[in-house]
Amino acid sequence: MRRRWSLVVGACAAVTLAGVGAIGYLGDGDPGTPGVAVWNAAGVTSARTPGAPIASATPDATTAPRPVPTTEAAPPPKAAEPTPTGAAREGETADAGQPIGTVERVNRTLGYAGAARRTTLRFPGAEYVKVHFSRIALLPGDYLTVSDPHGRESHRYEGVTRDAVTGLTRAVLDPGAPDRDGERWAMSVSGDTAVVELHTGGTDPLGLKSALADLGVGIDRVARGYTRPERVEAAREPAPGPAGPGREESVCGGDEKSDAVCYRATNPMAYTRSKAVARLLINGTELCTAWRVGAQNRLVTNNHCFSTSKDAYNTEVWFNYQCARCGGYDVYQSTKVWGDKVLATDRTLDFTLFTVESFASVQKFGFLTLDTARPAAGTQLYIPQHPAGDPTAIAMSSGERGSNCAVDNPAYTGYASASDVSYYCDTEGGSSGSPVLSRTTNKVVALHHFGGCPNSGVRADLLYERIKSLV
Repeated sequence: MRRRWSLVVGACAAVTLAGVGAIGYLGDGDPGTPGVAVWNAAGVTSARTPGAPIASATPDATTAPRPVPTTEAAPPPKAAEPTPTGAAREGETADAGQPIGTVERVNRTLGYAGAARRTTLRFPGAEYVKVHFSRIALLPGDYLTVSDPHGRESHRYEGVTRDAVTGLTRAVLDPGAPDRDGERWAMSVSGDTAVVELHTGGTDPLGLKSALADLGVGIDRVARGYTRPERVEAAREPAPGPAGPGREESVCGGDEKSDAVCYRATNPMAYTRSKAVARLLINGTELCTAWRVGAQNRLVTNNHCFSTSKDAYNTEVWFNYQCARCGGYDVYQSTKVWGDKVLATDRTLDFTLFTVESFASVQKFGFLTLDTARPAAGTQLYIPQHPAGDPTAIAMSSGERGSNCAVDNPAYTGYASASDVSYYCDTEGGSSGSPVLSRTTNKVVALHHFGGCPNSGVRADLLYERIKSLV
């Protein structure tokens, strides 16, 4: 493994964070333990007293919780409409690469022989901070940490003695991998401040620190999450043209997605299946959704989210990023792993099959299976997803049609004739790559990728034929 890191989380502690969707981790992240973090709405703060129950933050008028799901009568089966031909219909766009942040240029150095050992990077109001190292060259036994100011979230990195050698090996075997001199992105920390610290040994029996004073750490860029005003402004920007690499508001009528946990009692199967769905943070500034397919180390997202191993390598994959209470702002401690290798990708079917590092740490969240048959019109659906990068939500109702979300046309045109299944289930930018599941079989019948009402996903039976030998 070319990146060594560990997450260090402190015990119950008060937290006050600014920005949109800021997270303060408060526990050990066991998926069965609720309230291990607080997901703050913009301009909202929350605090936890040690030993006391966690109180959900009170949202303001612009950040109300998602609605609690209601039970609706299933609509009668609907005959398929004539199959569209040609390009994706006018006004329809891929839900891809939802922008969530920007990259700032910085110039910080940590090192030996009197150089600084610690630096703080703060961007007031940012949702997260993600540091890019232009160089990591450390003496044996020394290491780096990237943490929030209170040490509740901390990631550890080792340097030239192990990672640089492994990085060189990857560069030879995989030309798409990062540079061989230790250049890499760190895992993000939540909130608007990151503290980078070089930890050195107390002794230097060989006198290397004076002889190798040119070793050290360089920081040249920081990806940071949008502030609240920036996020609002980004949402106002018009979507690009048909099937372009942009954001598409795909809420059909009123937004009736609900927090995944809202279904824990009423639809435990849908809630359990949602655990296999992950949030992607791609190259530090864009969002998509992915999910485990099959029992092996295999995940699926859209081709328009990323398509190369180089991008997979720089993608964070967050499992268990879910609200702990229906309509609340407490969230579970997410398990973050790095993407690794792209095994297959295709633009027409808009899929990428990839692996992750540290696979053993995410196996407990389960996996999904592909349905090998095309769904019929009227098939009842649900879509677990990370809309706009929020904690997992499930779309199971359709406001525009006043009925449960269901297959509208099982032979809809996406990037190819009859390649898609269409539906009016609510999605948003950032939902690209989400699984569309049948409520009857709880298998994946489509890979969501288009918005426009109807929204659509690539047929799972076509996807299965392309990747069956790999899963």
